[in-house]
Amino acid sequence: MRKEIKNDVLNEKLIHSKLKNGLNVYVLPKEGYQKQFAIYAANYGSNDNQFVVPGENQPIKVPEGIAHFLEHKLFEQEEGSVFDAFSKLGASPNAFTSFNMTAYHFTSTGNFYECLDILLNFVGTPYFTDQTVEKEKGIITQEIVMYQDNPSWRVFFNLLKGLYQNHPVKNDIAGTVESIQRITKEMLYKCYETFYHPSNMVLFVTGDIDADRVIQQVERHFKDKNVSKQGEIKRIYPNEPPLVASQMVKDKLPVPRPLFMLGFKDTQVGQGGQALLDKMILNDIMLDMLVGQSSDLYSKLYEEGLIDLSFSAEYTGEKDYGHIIMGGESPNPEKVVDMVYQEIERLKKEPWDVEYFSRIKKKKIGEYIRMFNSLETIGVQFVSLVFKDIGLFDYIERLMQINYGQVKDHFNRFFENYHSSVSIILPN
Repeated sequence: MRKEIKNDVLNEKLIHSKLKNGLNVYVLPKEGYQKQFAIYAANYGSNDNQFVVPGENQPIKVPEGIAHFLEHKLFEQEEGSVFDAFSKLGASPNAFTSFNMTAYHFTSTGNFYECLDILLNFVGTPYFTDQTVEKEKGIITQEIVMYQDNPSWRVFFNLLKGLYQNHPVKNDIAGTVESIQRITKEMLYKCYETFYHPSNMVLFVTGDIDADRVIQQVERHFKDKNVSKQGEIKRIYPNEPPLVASQMVKDKLPVPRPLFMLGFKDTQVGQGGQALLDKMILNDIMLDMLVGQSSDLYSKLYEEGLIDLSFSAEYTGEKDYGHIIMGGESPNPEKVVDMVYQEIERLKKEPWDVEYFSRIKKKKIGEYIRMFNSLETIGVQFVSLVFKDIGLFDYIERLMQINYGQVKDHFNRFFENYHSSVSIILPN
């Protein structure tokens, strides 16, 4: 099944083909571009620690950090390093594990189709032994310890632990030193076979490439592989109450100035598709109006020396959780937080500047159009949206339809009875 999706605003077209084994392949041709980019992603992240395998009845619970561990191990093949194979072709590979997905990608300036074969082969060929799993535990332990000393990492995860009581998003993606010791070769194969099934994955390719050739190449890759159909994976997440676990989390590290993050928990979750897309867009616009660099509050905080250019704010929205996070460095984080709360209350009562809303909306449209100049950015954006049942072009189309009244109403609803937490790292 081959389908072509066009967007006149972006002047882009997306070619989609769904293979018999369930794999969705997408190609975004970019004529004249010197680089090519491919990303192969599984709808599987660090949150997926409890699940029911299709065809089975009993839930399985695995240690924290296993998705990230699996990402590391796939790069190690029986015949040698995957990095060396890409390097010989002049390509640059990498991978990442997030709370909700694992993605493997490469950027090339030639030999693209050979690189695509390597990507499909190594992600599709797990190789784990007891010895290599034990060796990896030492490597990941060092990584976990290193990140524990990273102030930006610590302030972020301290905030998530403050915001969430039960949801696994509060746990470090890499797991803990204790949890990864419990990972076995058998567990890795079980998780791989469950979540790395083609029907739970997506391949996205962009650059000056031949879409038909890509699709045929992927079909040939799977032609002789006996991939059975797989039912839906039942993911089990604990019930998350609306109240936060802690309103304030303070910690100390050797930093020159305090770091802080203020988080607001989204309690209206459980939907993907257009409902989630609308919320993402509304939150993006309202955050820009509240604390964006052209907002009254940002100017006031900056002029008083309470924030600097490290300050930022964003909304993260998934089907089963969501939160707004803002923060940066500040000599007085608690004063910044108080001023944010005050500004929220003021904006709930007073009308907003409609012209300011129009400028912010135009800026957001421009940012999304500009994003299509970066192949890597398009690819990561695509896979992050597709697993939420949102199309790459849906964002810009919906953004253009959003009006002032929708943003104002959403702001008042979101902050009507909000649940927030603050994380602060102080110099020790």
